Amino acid sequence: MGQLAGQEELPDYSVKDSPEVKRRQGVQTILARSLQRLRAGELDAAEKEARSALKLEPDSVDALTLLAVIEDRQGRGEKAGESYRRAAELAPGEGATQNNYGTWLCANGFAAESLVWFDRAVAAPGYATPALAAANAGSCALKSGQTERAERDLRQALVLEPANATALEAMAELEFRQQQYMSARAFVERRLAAAPASAGVLKLASQIEDRLGDKAAASRYVQRIRAEFPDAQDVTTGGNAGP
Repeated sequence: MGQLAGQEELPDYSVKDSPEVKRRQGVQTILARSLQRLRAGELDAAEKEARSALKLEPDSVDALTLLAVIEDRQGRGEKAGESYRRAAELAPGEGATQNNYGTWLCANGFAAESLVWFDRAVAAPGYATPALAAANAGSCALKSGQTERAERDLRQALVLEPANATALEAMAELEFRQQQYMSARAFVERRLAAAPASAGVLKLASQIEDRLGDKAAASRYVQRIRAEFPDAQDVTTGGNAGP
């Protein structure tokens, strides 16, 4: 029997990343540093890193979104809005970017204008949290006085996510405004079971109980506000909101 031949040596392949791959990797590394700085409260350093990423990739949606968050934390709301809008325009099929800009608009006095962006978010293919955008749309529609639109969007959100705290609170507010106090009570109770209380939702609960004639329950909610949110303003039984 002849001698077995040894294994052939493999060719020496040299694998190198393309300049495009290296650039993208560099952007992600810089953004990771920016996020670390942001979480540490080092806003100026975080902004510098985010802008460095944008120099490498001017159309980076991730970099623009991170920069918007930083600018918002810095109190530069108008600049944040510009960054959110640019990100949304660069990624029209990305639900998260559409929701981000809609949220900024609603929070900065443009509730009616925000709705088109929430609609785009809900319709975006592959968007993982459409209930979030639908709830935001309903809440902002309510804020802009569009009650029919608000109810439609809020109920859509609750079909998608029955324990969505934003939708439950807005539905409680909507029913309260329409003097449907028993329904409002049911929604506010679901809201309190779904997520930690806020001073606002406890005040709403107090107002609802006051209209239902349960003064003791209204007083208990006020006591909770005083205990859990001592800095809350205008804490009286029943409050002064509503029709």
